[in-house]
Amino acid sequence: MHHPRIYQYLMTGLLLCTAWFALPVWATEALDVSNMSAEPVSLTTFVALLEDPERNLTLGDVQAPAQAARFKTDLPASNSLALGFTRSAYWLRLTLRNSSATPVERMLVVDNPRISHIQAYLPNVHGAYQSISTGSDSATPRIYPNRDFVFPLSLPPISEQVVYLRVTSSIGLLVPLQLWSPAAFHTHERNDYLAQAWYFGIASAMILFNLMLFFALRERIYLLYVVFVSCVACTLAIKNGLVGELFSGGTVLDSNVAYYCGASLTLSTLMLFMRRMLRTDQLMPRVDRLLQGLIVLFLLTTVAFAMALPILARAAVMLHLSTVLIVLVVVVACALKRQRSAYFFLAAFAVLMLGGATTPLRAMGIVPTNAFTVDAIQLGSTLEMLLLAFALADRFNVMRQEKAKAQAELLQAQQQLVDTLQSSERKLEQRVAQRTDELQLLNNKLEALSLTDSLTGIANRRHFDSILQQEWQRARRLGQPLALAILDVDWFKAYNDHYGHPAGDVCLRQIAQILAATVCRSSDLVARYGGEEFVFITPVTNATGALDIAQKVVQAVTALALPHARSPLGQVTVSIGVVSLTPTAESSAEVLLQHADAALYQAKTQGRNRAELAADYSATDDACRI
Repeated sequence: MHHPRIYQYLMTGLLLCTAWFALPVWATEALDVSNMSAEPVSLTTFVALLEDPERNLTLGDVQAPAQAARFKTDLPASNSLALGFTRSAYWLRLTLRNSSATPVERMLVVDNPRISHIQAYLPNVHGAYQSISTGSDSATPRIYPNRDFVFPLSLPPISEQVVYLRVTSSIGLLVPLQLWSPAAFHTHERNDYLAQAWYFGIASAMILFNLMLFFALRERIYLLYVVFVSCVACTLAIKNGLVGELFSGGTVLDSNVAYYCGASLTLSTLMLFMRRMLRTDQLMPRVDRLLQGLIVLFLLTTVAFAMALPILARAAVMLHLSTVLIVLVVVVACALKRQRSAYFFLAAFAVLMLGGATTPLRAMGIVPTNAFTVDAIQLGSTLEMLLLAFALADRFNVMRQEKAKAQAELLQAQQQLVDTLQSSERKLEQRVAQRTDELQLLNNKLEALSLTDSLTGIANRRHFDSILQQEWQRARRLGQPLALAILDVDWFKAYNDHYGHPAGDVCLRQIAQILAATVCRSSDLVARYGGEEFVFITPVTNATGALDIAQKVVQAVTALALPHARSPLGQVTVSIGVVSLTPTAESSAEVLLQHADAALYQAKTQGRNRAELAADYSATDDACRI
């Protein structure tokens, strides 16, 4: 009787034994990844490390026995390899084993977006290595779209693979290395991006809120705060690799130069905001000059970083840390001087500076890498924004209390004044009230005069222009037609020359009265447009209705039977051009005037003493209006 399953187990065990004795000595560091929980595995204790000071070793070199023996395996247990500020290249060797009879997929994650260059050598099922280049200072796209550096791995059944990583950095070199199962990593990835979205959402809200306060109050302190928060948000976006993911092909905005420049600009805007908020120029003039010098220095460092960041990185970190301490000392000194704003500033920016200081301390290996230290600056920035929101609320509350106090003191002073000078106050109030009424009456008269034609008593050109624009906007918003007519007295110059200007003025007043009586709706407007020209506006009126009104005006003027010896018609007559249209977003109120003027010209050329509709408005068009 045969037992195929027993034979399969025996062959599998034989193969494992053979592979075990065939492996070199460092194969004892292999990590079995066949079964993994939802938590990631920190690979620091499973990694062998080789320093390459000359940065010239290749994959073949480090696989050779001479170099392979130089790998260090007794690394201290931690969540990351803190290699400090070094110009050396480092090789990481990781041996992974799949002891199961099925293939497994794993995600190798380098949880630091600020590593300048990473060269990953991943073996395939045939044992050949695939080379993948990436990094914050690299122009090549990431193999997996994520803000960190993620390398998908595939391990065949009953196999062992050796993964090599070569890392270099222009700043502090920190290598947190983790291994995830795909399902657990995707869950972590979703939660991670959710946390990023919460932070940048809060930052955006604070930027917009304070920007609106700046426009409303015109106080420069709000604009400085907006610039500061914007610099913090942009710098953190670079630090967390979000810019690198946005520009997957590589960009200078994701480089460590941009990161350090952003940190310098952030500290510069912080000190500008602090000087304004704490009034250090008045409270501590000498310290204020020191702050001004630091601001200029940080602005200059942006140029220096672009030229020689690897040389200046360590000094830049020390400068940033020193500036954090200086700012804290200044704030504490202002608080000791009992300046109210300093208390809020101290509470808000202490947590921000604590979070900011965690990043360089983590890069130098002084503090461990964990969930708190990785996102400490974002947590501090969030608390800072919330605390400053309370500071702004306190600012408004203090202003309101001071106003209320001033009002109470004023009321008390007024009451005392009433008690001592009651009779004089009444007389004074009466005189003030009388003078106020006189001034109001005069202002009303002046306003009416400024909008009324002095000769005819109807609206003048200024009033007409204003109403035309208002009615045009309203008609366009409501999709309603707007009608306009221009009226011209026929042969009026000859009338003036024959009868004299006083008679001409009487003629114009009579025509104005006829217009006002004929165009009589409260929403309509009649106005003197200039000289012998008049206009009227009739909202919500189609072409037929407007033309009917104009013809009534023509008939009324004819019925007036005012003699005109120089007119072929023997009496004063008028010509009117009429237009009605529904405004569109592409047109303007001047279109009405142009078409009405063209219609007026048409009325004159056709014998005058008539009203004409603009020639380009057909019956079909008219039916479409109202």
